[in-house]
Amino acid sequence: MNATELYALRERLQASRTLLCFNGPISRSLIEELGNALKRYLEVDQIKPADAMDVFSVYIEITQNIRHYALEQGYDEADSTATVVIARGEDGHYVVSAGNLVAPEHGRQLVARIDALAGMDKAQLKAAYKTQLRRPRDPARPHAAGLGLLEVARRASAPLHATLSEHDENAAFFSLAVAI
Repeated sequence: MNATELYALRERLQASRTLLCFNGPISRSLIEELGNALKRYLEVDQIKPADAMDVFSVYIEITQNIRHYALEQGYDEADSTATVVIARGEDGHYVVSAGNLVAPEHGRQLVARIDALAGMDKAQLKAAYKTQLRRPRDPARPHAAGLGLLEVARRASAPLHATLSEHDENAAFFSLAVAI
């Protein structure tokens, strides 16, 4: 990337009020390191501790979901790339956005699930969370209790927004934006 391209990227990130941006293969240690950087930024920004915890928790949940999905699918380093952006909206809310490659059918199912969650109010989300909490875990996915997206939706200050860009029959790019 030359200086002109890098400067254009810098201007784009500043215009969108981006605080943290990452694109590459995601590992447990990288999630932790970026999380530590995010915590420090939020401390410097002096936001309320409860809001900082919400931003951090959403970041962790989303990035761990991406990592688990890539591992389950057996993706190589190139396909396990995640794109994560944390920005501050003009309204003062933080926005955690993340995306990754998925199988198109998985992406369509995920968008449908998120659209359903986006249509729920806080009371409905709380009830759905309690219902899911009582359900037995899927033995095929022992790390997934099904609570993560519900928790993200409960922490959000606006409905979740998911999109899917299908590239061919085997690959699509899923993205999720969460305002907090």
